[in-house]
Amino acid sequence: MPSLRFHKFALLALCMTTSSEAFVFQRSNDRSLTFTTATISSSSNTRLHAGIEGGRKKKEVAPNPEEKVSAYVEPPKSLDPRANLDGKVFVSGYVNTPERSDQQVFDILNNHDGVSAFDFSAIVAFCDDAPAAKKRLLSRSARYTGLLDKLEIVQSTSAGALPTAENLMGASCWVAKLDATDPAAVSQITDVTNLAKQAGVSNLAITVVNSHLLDSSSVSTVNAYVGDGVTVAFVGSLDDMKKEGSHPYRILDIENVKEDDNKILADTTFSREESVRIVTESLGLVSASKRTIALTSNVSTNSTAAVLIKGLRAAGYSRPQEINDIMDSGVEKYEEAIETYKKEKYERENPDPEKLAREKEEQEKQMAIDREKRMKEIEEEKKKEIEELATEWAKREYFRKSLGGNMAMNEEEYIKSVWERAMFEGDLKWRMYHGRDTDERKELAEFLSQQEKKKEVALKRAQEAFEKNGGLGGKKDNE
Repeated sequence: MPSLRFHKFALLALCMTTSSEAFVFQRSNDRSLTFTTATISSSSNTRLHAGIEGGRKKKEVAPNPEEKVSAYVEPPKSLDPRANLDGKVFVSGYVNTPERSDQQVFDILNNHDGVSAFDFSAIVAFCDDAPAAKKRLLSRSARYTGLLDKLEIVQSTSAGALPTAENLMGASCWVAKLDATDPAAVSQITDVTNLAKQAGVSNLAITVVNSHLLDSSSVSTVNAYVGDGVTVAFVGSLDDMKKEGSHPYRILDIENVKEDDNKILADTTFSREESVRIVTESLGLVSASKRTIALTSNVSTNSTAAVLIKGLRAAGYSRPQEINDIMDSGVEKYEEAIETYKKEKYERENPDPEKLAREKEEQEKQMAIDREKRMKEIEEEKKKEIEELATEWAKREYFRKSLGGNMAMNEEEYIKSVWERAMFEGDLKWRMYHGRDTDERKELAEFLSQQEKKKEVALKRAQEAFEKNGGLGGKKDNE
C-alpha cells in the first residue's frame, strides 16, 4: 500500500522537524473568518523549561508611547450605539448653497457601507428650495446606494426658517446646522432643542459653523439646554478644499477651549467634510451624548493628536471608532500616558535609595515567606508519599500473614498495630526512591532495638502501676 507508506513518512518528517506551521482561525472585525499561519517551534519549549529552572525574570518595560503609538493603541472594539437610530431622520440647514450638494451628510445617514449603526428607512431633507435641492441630490451615487429610495425633500416656509414640530413628527433623530453669521444663532440652539423635545426626537446633533464670531459669554449658556441624546458642536470657518481625513483635529469640551480676545475658536479653518463626518457620526455615539464640544484643527502634524489619529487608523479603526476615541478624551489620555511613561522612566534611571531599600526589604520578606510556604508544601508531599508507601507495606504484610491462617485481626486493625514499623518502611523506601543514602540492615536493627527499648519502658511502667494499685487485690487497705 504505497499511499499508506507515504503518510507514515510524511508524519515522521513532520515530527522530526524543529518547527512547523499550522493554520489558525481568527475572526476579524467584520465578523468574517480569515486564515493565518502560526509557527510552532520546539525551541520555545526549551526556553520555557529554561525559564522555569532559571532565576526571576526582569519586569518588562513598556515601550515609549510617544515613539511607538502602536504599543499604546488597543485593538478596535465594537461600539455600543445609542438607541433609536432607525425609522426617520430629519436633516436641516443643508442643501441651501448652490455651489455644494451637501450629499455627504445624507450618504453617512444612509450607511450604505454598513460602517455606522444607522438603520434609517427614511431621510428627510428640510431646505429652502426643494426643486434646486432635488437637482443637486439626484446624483448617480445616490441612485446606486439606495439613497433616493429613502430621501424625502421638504421645503421650508421661508429662507433660513426652522422646521415646525409638525415637520419633525415621527422622526427619531435630527441633524441640524446653524450659522453664527446669523446674530440669532445662539438663541436658535435653544429653539432647536425645544422643538426636538416637543416632537419626541431621541437624538439631536447640531453644528454651529463660523463660531469664531461668537462671544464665549453667550456660548457658555448653551450647556443648560444640552440634555441626554443631544450634541452641540462649534466649529470655525469651513474649508471646502481640505478633504476628510487629510488633517489632524481635536475635539474639546467647550469650557476647555482657550479664548482669544473673548472669541471662540479663532484659529485656522476646519475641513467641511471632516466636520460633517464628526458631527453626523456623533449622532450615534454614546460618548457624544449630552456634550457641548468644539472642533479645532489648530494642531501640527507631529502633535500628539496627529500621532494618535495615525495610530488609530493604522490599527484598523473605522471612522466611528476613531471619532469615538477622540470624543472620549482620547488625546488627553494619550498625553497622560506619555507623561506617566516619562515619570516612570525618570524614577527608574534615578531611583530613590530609601525606596530601593524598602523594596529590597519587602522582596526579601516575601522570598522568605515563599520559601517557608514551599518547604511546608514539600514536607506535606513527603509525608503523604511516606504514608502511602507505609500503607502499601502494611497491606502486603497482612496479606502474607493471613495466608498462614490464625489471623485474629482484620486489615484495618492490623495496619494500626504495625503502623510505626510501616512508617519506618515507608520512610526507607521514600529515601531509596529519591536517591538518598540508606543502610537498610543497620537502620532496621536500630529501629528494632528502639522498639524493644520502648516495650521495656512500657512494661516497667505497667508493673509499677500494677504494684501501686495493690496487685491483684486492688488498692491496699491502709485502715
